[in-house]
Amino acid sequence: MHAPSIWGILVVAVVVILLFGRGKISGMMGEVAQGIKAFQKGMKDEDKPAERIDTATAAKPQTVDAAEVDRSKDA
Repeated sequence: MHAPSIWGILVVAVVVILLFGRGKISGMMGEVAQGIKAFQKGMKDEDKPAERIDTATAAKPQTVDAAEVDRSKDA
């Protein structure tokens, strides 16, 4: 298979510019940059240790009757 010629590359470039326009391409690149920055910020936040959960606000265990669970499944 042969490499694309300069004319083929130019035709593809012109079609891309006509379809997307200058403003859309620069806008998409800006959105990509914002996505990369948000990803990097998320990775930095992930390195921080998790906060401790206060045991007073944690959910208390409850006892559930199996008959009640079976009735709720039938409904």
